[in-house]
Amino acid sequence: MEGLYQQTNKQVHEVQSYMGHLETSDKESVHLVENEIQARIDTIFSNLERLEILSSKEPPNKRQSAKLRVDQLKYDVQHLQTALRNFQHRRYLREQQERQREELLARTFTTNDSDTTIPIDETLQFNESLQSAHRGMDELIGSGTNILAGLRDQRVTLKGTHKKILDVANMLGLSNTVMRLIEKRAFQDKFLMLGGMAVTCLIMFLVVQYLT
Repeated sequence: MEGLYQQTNKQVHEVQSYMGHLETSDKESVHLVENEIQARIDTIFSNLERLEILSSKEPPNKRQSAKLRVDQLKYDVQHLQTALRNFQHRRYLREQQERQREELLARTFTTNDSDTTIPIDETLQFNESLQSAHRGMDELIGSGTNILAGLRDQRVTLKGTHKKILDVANMLGLSNTVMRLIEKRAFQDKFLMLGGMAVTCLIMFLVVQYLT
């Protein structure tokens, strides 16, 4: 477990370093940096799943400490995932605004054009629609993040429940063994009692027969 933990921790620091390159990347390379960061984050999440399994197999005196270390890594990578999504959202807004500005500047109007106000109204309505779409995307991303976190918590809970069920099953197996031993001992004691009674009756009969 220690080797995988150190490798994952190193990957988290590498992603943090890559995040610093996003702000300085040009338009042509920013998508490549984003894809590289997302791929590394996915690898970290995969390693964390393995670490959770390995931490549950640690000795009891080390299990809690191992789980805390894994949880800290999970918190760090979730923070990086949120930061990446926020950057992508801001970049998307900037690109939309730049396209809208270029489209507006590219429009040509004449002094006697009676429909000059109509394209402006259409542009305003289009901008409002985009803003509404952006808010909807923010809400969707937030809901997706919450659902993903909930599913991960449920998975941890199910793992704990599965372990408890296995412990109970092992305990029941031990109890069945003890019950079988008790039944066997009771069966043997019954024969010993009957044999003792028979011997006692025989001795009493011999005493009465020969001494009277």
